Amino acid sequence: MLAGMSSEPEQQPVREREDGDPGPRRQEGVGVPDDFQRLWTPHRMAYIRGEGKPTGPRAEDGCPFCGLPDRPDEEALIVARGEAVYAVLNLYPYTGGHLLVVPYRHVADYTDLTAPETLGVADFTKRAMTAIRAAAGAHGFNIGLNQGAVAGAGIAAHLHQHVVPRWGGDANFMPVVGHTRVLPQLLAETRELLAESWPTAAPSAAGDR
Repeated sequence: MLAGMSSEPEQQPVREREDGDPGPRRQEGVGVPDDFQRLWTPHRMAYIRGEGKPTGPRAEDGCPFCGLPDRPDEEALIVARGEAVYAVLNLYPYTGGHLLVVPYRHVADYTDLTAPETLGVADFTKRAMTAIRAAAGAHGFNIGLNQGAVAGAGIAAHLHQHVVPRWGGDANFMPVVGHTRVLPQLLAETRELLAESWPTAAPSAAGDR
């Protein structure tokens, strides 16, 4: 219902009246005028078409998570790098500040992670929570893995953990009724804020707020 909507009313030709008052705007040409505003999000067409997804299960099949670490942090939207994993902004976020914790190694299944990779995922998840709380005052989080395509993983061949910040009242009518996300900040700006707030020391279990 709300897909492809714009925050501004679409520009329509104006019919001027004899008294010079343009009066109400009326749509000409195709379509039927209505009372809805539209949020045009053409960048999501790449996600809909599956562009940038691997063509197979191997790293050489075009896995984006394998290529991101070779690019500058600002370009790749990488927030922080560790020894075994890195944190990067989700290019198609559920909410502002939606981070992914990704092992450098091309591995699909959580049970196949090495001990350092498992510790890295856990440590970076805590650091991500700390950074998002510091930068944006998140009230809570959804944290988890979509293990396999059948479980909803967009890139199932390369494991990644979601860290999704939540705020009281953020589940408004847009995502619930309209299946549309409204994000108030550019990803590059979000990356800069989180990178500045990223803790350099591992937060303790009781002191990560």
